[in-house]
Amino acid sequence: MQAQIENFLNYLAVERGYSPHTIAAYRSDLAQFRDHLAARNVVTWRQVRKEHIQDYIRDLREREYAPATAARKVTAVRSFFRFLTAVEGLLDTDPTAAVEPPVTNRHLPHPLSVEEMERLLTAVNTDTPQGLRDRALLELLYATGMRAGEVIGLTLDDVDLEAGTVRCQGKGRKERILPLYERAAETLRAYLRTGRPQLLRQRTSAALFVTRLGRPLTRQWVWRVVRRHARAAGIERSVTPHTIRHSFATHLLDGGADLRTVQELLGHADIANTQIYTQVSTRRKREVFDRAHPRA
Repeated sequence: MQAQIENFLNYLAVERGYSPHTIAAYRSDLAQFRDHLAARNVVTWRQVRKEHIQDYIRDLREREYAPATAARKVTAVRSFFRFLTAVEGLLDTDPTAAVEPPVTNRHLPHPLSVEEMERLLTAVNTDTPQGLRDRALLELLYATGMRAGEVIGLTLDDVDLEAGTVRCQGKGRKERILPLYERAAETLRAYLRTGRPQLLRQRTSAALFVTRLGRPLTRQWVWRVVRRHARAAGIERSVTPHTIRHSFATHLLDGGADLRTVQELLGHADIANTQIYTQVSTRRKREVFDRAHPRA
């Protein structure tokens, strides 16, 4: 059983380009499921039936795992059995296919308003090289909806200011080309022309965004930059790079963008992950309606 798990993990790493962190999570979740089966005298994957999956879900519930954690563990099992059936052809039927996954109480994202986003972007003092960098970073996050990990992986070659695009590599090493609005392109030009050379001080780096020591920004650094400027903008609630990603998606939908386009821009493999933003957009429209309509 473990040999097939290792084959699956190798497939995720080599063929699908999953990160080491994700691979480690799958390894842990599948080991837990294998041990659950072994305690019930199931010693091959061919023996697994729908009832075993349902029993495992009940066991997770009884052990009081958080709904999101239980759902993640079951997702790992479902992905593994899809691999055994569709990729390896070791099983004729997938025992997870007819099993309803655990229900999760998925919280809606809380994006910034357009006014708050404008305050955040204009709160940055661009009189210093660091300020030019931070302003360009924030504008790029809002212009593209990129994740923090995607932004720190950008190189100079990924940006085409003449075309007004940036190339980024998302989850699973999937590449997407994202458009830039003109203001974002202008802030990047200013940073590349003045800020970045002053930060590098004759040093060389392929990374687009660098520290004053000439090193690439880290994920933690990006989080600190966002939080610091959000406080300077007078935004009291917690703001992270993902808050800006949520704001990007919600504002596009509010402005009339179609769901499929937003899915492509965000790099979501499954449109179900994008549909949550339609709920946020609808909620915001309802709030505006309730405030504005004379009979609401």
